[in-house]
Amino acid sequence: MTELEYPQVQGVAPGNGYSHVVTGTGQWVAVSGQVALDPDGAFVGIGDPGAQAEQVFANLERCLAAVGATFANVVKLTFFVTDIGYLPAIRVVRDKYLPGTKPASTAVQVAALFSPDALLEIEAYAIV
Repeated sequence: MTELEYPQVQGVAPGNGYSHVVTGTGQWVAVSGQVALDPDGAFVGIGDPGAQAEQVFANLERCLAAVGATFANVVKLTFFVTDIGYLPAIRVVRDKYLPGTKPASTAVQVAALFSPDALLEIEAYAIV
């Protein structure tokens, strides 16, 4: 497994629940944005950002496992949300899947995702 490093950045305010910089060596893995679709393609948790986040992180975990990776290999997450107010519920789920040092992260509120039932989409980058 790749050892990731989380350098401390001088002159930048500390991140609240994320790292500013993550580095490591190994194979680069890009995981497409995942939404709250179950294995049959049906939405889970319509109208519930916490339930959708649970499905999204489960999907990310399966995608990472397909290449021999885990959340410990993730260096960057990008959150796309239709309402920035969903972040607290999403972070509760994120912290369950990533209990230790957090990867670099970006959160963006968007006008819409591909379906009105999708409240959030999360993509991941990892080094294995």
